[in-house]
Amino acid sequence: MGAISVLELCAGAGGQALGFEQAGFAHVGLVELDGHACKTLRFNRPEWNVIEENLNTFDARPFRGRVDVVAAGLPCPPFSKAGKQLGKLDERNLFPAALRIIDEVRPRAVIIENVRGILDAVFEDYRTFIAGQLSDYWTDWKLLNASDYGVPQLRPRVNFVAIRKGLEHGFSWPAASKRKAPTVGESLFTLMASNGWKGAKSWKTRASEIAPTLVGGSKKHGGPDLGPTRAKKAWATLGVDGMGIADDAPTPEFFGMPRLTVRMAARIQGFPDDWQFAGGKTAAYRQIGNAFPPPVAHAVATQVRRCLAGSMQLEIAS
Repeated sequence: MGAISVLELCAGAGGQALGFEQAGFAHVGLVELDGHACKTLRFNRPEWNVIEENLNTFDARPFRGRVDVVAAGLPCPPFSKAGKQLGKLDERNLFPAALRIIDEVRPRAVIIENVRGILDAVFEDYRTFIAGQLSDYWTDWKLLNASDYGVPQLRPRVNFVAIRKGLEHGFSWPAASKRKAPTVGESLFTLMASNGWKGAKSWKTRASEIAPTLVGGSKKHGGPDLGPTRAKKAWATLGVDGMGIADDAPTPEFFGMPRLTVRMAARIQGFPDDWQFAGGKTAAYRQIGNAFPPPVAHAVATQVRRCLAGSMQLEIAS
């Protein structure tokens, strides 16, 4: 199969983009407003066309006829249980902008990631509205757990897929991996032990479960930590201090519960170790915590690519 093109919206630090790249997609553009995230994308992939712009003002019409898939990780707060769940009334809701862009581009398929709260009954009418705006597309919503695809955290997230009617018959949601996701200890041991910490092996034994869901936090609040009180308690059972992010791994004589570093958080999200993040500790952690884990993006993108590649071969044959 040859390259299939994707235009990515709210690209962030590149979690979804990495998954699409691994699945064989070619990026024609990545739209992102946050300056640090744009620097992250440009540093890791200088060849990518990174467009630093607000989605509400982005004109996608020049991309019409050049894009097979529009992919987006839209802001979660409008639908998150951690917020007021204002949905369409929330000023941060970018579904209207995404729907406009989809209409301008007219791709073969659409993939949008969001929090599981969007599946709540209170948003049923809004989900129906979104599907109605895409009347030329077959649509479906699916809750996927990142741990089912090798990521060492649960991280339930909703994926919305829309495929041009007549092309959807080859699509199926990705099956869960047959291999169990690694524990936090298994995932982070080499990083925790990198400065010679004598307690690393016993910590690995204690950290014997997958992680709670990482959260990126809001720019309205202070520095980085691992989430609300409930999440911090869950991290504590794994031997991790969730009150902040460390600058480095524990030293040899360190005693107590270590904190995650930016690199450790990135590994928990499924980023490769060579993926670098721009900005200071807080900016980098927020990029990571808000990301779409690359292995999950890869699994979904692979299924969409197979579906589209099959339909395109049929078109050529006919």
